[in-house]
Amino acid sequence: MPTFHYTARSPEGRVYRGAIDVDSKRALLERLWEQDLVVLSVDVRGDGHQRRFAVATPPVKARELVVFSRQLATMVSSGIPIVGALDVLAKPMKHRVLREVVCRSRDEVEAGASLSEAMSRHPRVFSELFVNMVGAGESSGQLDDILDRLASYLEKSEALLRKVRSSLMYPAVVSCLAAGVTTFLMIVVVPKFKDIFNALSGQLPLPTRLLIGFSEFLSKYLAVEVGLLFLGFLALRAYIRTDRGRLWFDRMKLRLPVFGELFQKVAVARFARTLATLNRAGIAILTSLEIVAKTIGNRVMERMILEARASVKEGKLLSEPLAKHELFPAMAVHMIGVGETTGKLDEMLGKIADFYESEVDTAAAGLTTLVEPIVISVLGVIVGAIAVALLLPVFTIPTIVGAH
Repeated sequence: MPTFHYTARSPEGRVYRGAIDVDSKRALLERLWEQDLVVLSVDVRGDGHQRRFAVATPPVKARELVVFSRQLATMVSSGIPIVGALDVLAKPMKHRVLREVVCRSRDEVEAGASLSEAMSRHPRVFSELFVNMVGAGESSGQLDDILDRLASYLEKSEALLRKVRSSLMYPAVVSCLAAGVTTFLMIVVVPKFKDIFNALSGQLPLPTRLLIGFSEFLSKYLAVEVGLLFLGFLALRAYIRTDRGRLWFDRMKLRLPVFGELFQKVAVARFARTLATLNRAGIAILTSLEIVAKTIGNRVMERMILEARASVKEGKLLSEPLAKHELFPAMAVHMIGVGETTGKLDEMLGKIADFYESEVDTAAAGLTTLVEPIVISVLGVIVGAIAVALLLPVFTIPTIVGAH
């Protein structure tokens, strides 16, 4: 029997390494998956040589969970038992991780666990929001309706994130192209003019000397500069992964002059949509706020929501602590207050989400219109400055030659 040496990661991010004697790699993977471990790599020894398997664990995308939720809702509403429904849904699934998790959830439900309990044992696939929604559906007897709402929520959340990514992609690509063009001019074009200027004796104009000096510096230390940029990127990424670094990064995102407002609207829309979905499912407000804080995607907003939760726990209305924060719009606070006093909080939250999602659409469309001329103008100024610095010696050639 071969010995498999594995490296795996827990849902909390802790890395485990060990060795197990099993019949096959498949048996090893099943054993580790039962412990909710994400397998990173496997070495097998014991047959005279060593082989290394790189185990890909593709993440389960929101779209796949949407399809799963819709199909499960349809089968539950048709009166099919949960075990049978999960068994039918698992067979045609193409995503390996989701298929394995659904199969294990089916076995756990068949052994006597509830669907929400079975899903809670797989946090890398089913989020806390997903599990709580399913639990609320089971306790209320409206699992099919809750699954439909959950699918709608996931669709809208994914659409919102897609819009933000697409709106940020264009400025990023244009900025990278601008930086590439500038670097090309400095490293390739300017040195050719330098050879021409060297044929002239005399002192070149100051802008030309500065341009040539900067070009020589870039060309001479290009490898060092690229290395420093790469190390700086790695250091920044490592810092952002810490709690303090993540808080700083999220605060900076909200303070950006052009993009900060967009990030704020996205956070408010996600807050309202998630809380409305949980509230309609009948989940307690304190539990809902805790889940919303974990799914908001911004540490600054997360702190604000947890502070609001503490105030609600003391008996205050949700709108009261939110009104103290500048990040939360006054209109949204007012609508939440009206919803609390009229008993229609979920309806008001839904309207807030709809409004700010439309605001995100408008801001995302306007972002491209705003950033494009800015980037083009900056690139034009840079290229123009380089051109002027290179052409100045042409106008001063008579002076330079006349001096000799």
